[in-house]
Amino acid sequence: MTLRRLTAVTAVAVLAVTGCTADDPDQVAAGHSHSGGGIVSLAVGDGTRVSEVGYTLSDLQVREKPRGTGEVRFRIEGHDGEPVTDYVEEQTKELHLYLVNDALTVFRHLHPTRADDGTWSAPFDVPDAGGYRVVAEFVARDEGGNGDHVVLGRPLAMPPGDPGDTVAGDRVVDVTVSQAPDAGPNGLLRLVVRDAQQQPVELGTYLGTYGHVTGFDTTTGAMVHLHPLAAPDVTEDGSELTFHADIEEPGDYRLFVQVRVDGFLHTVPVELTVGPADESA
Repeated sequence: MTLRRLTAVTAVAVLAVTGCTADDPDQVAAGHSHSGGGIVSLAVGDGTRVSEVGYTLSDLQVREKPRGTGEVRFRIEGHDGEPVTDYVEEQTKELHLYLVNDALTVFRHLHPTRADDGTWSAPFDVPDAGGYRVVAEFVARDEGGNGDHVVLGRPLAMPPGDPGDTVAGDRVVDVTVSQAPDAGPNGLLRLVVRDAQQQPVELGTYLGTYGHVTGFDTTTGAMVHLHPLAAPDVTEDGSELTFHADIEEPGDYRLFVQVRVDGFLHTVPVELTVGPADESA
């Protein structure tokens, strides 16, 4: 099977898992936390394939629940066809699930719970029926105790549920791009976060970091997932976050930026154009 590298990684190099937690200020600033021992590989996959390096997102289904909400259920299977039940925590969770519609106007970042038989489930709500995609990001522990960081995706025809919110904007938090990356391994993305009056905000942490960026290529649907390299730089212009952006393909992306302000989590859509790689670099 051909390895396909994730278009954005959460670290510049392979990380040694050292048991860091969100309580460690240095690790919060760096934007990662793991538990357990061993080595975690760079992520494989961009959410456009159901199988990568022996792992498969299987048995995906949606169940209707009372009051119009739904429940998504699935399993992650290994190369032997058995459900994976041993994971390394990444960003304080064993698995992150992203639900996005084809138009990139609805986005949900979910944290499912895992049953003893390896079945994952999570409640959700979406405002419209239609074409969606489920993307699962996880680090599975292999036989040697190391972590396989994998991103899998599968399309899903969604029935209507309880009318939830699209992600059309935020009345409290404003996010703008102060530096856009070029394609390639050494890109930098800088985002400035302000309040509705264009004043700096104090950012709290969410899942052990000061911000999460989940983006999708508007043409291919390939996912990028970024976390800040350090704590925000707060100036009179706003609170600026810097992300390492290893994005393979230039083009237009729609980012969903998640930040915590005044104790509330805000999801803000941001349009980003990634330029071609600098061949002279």
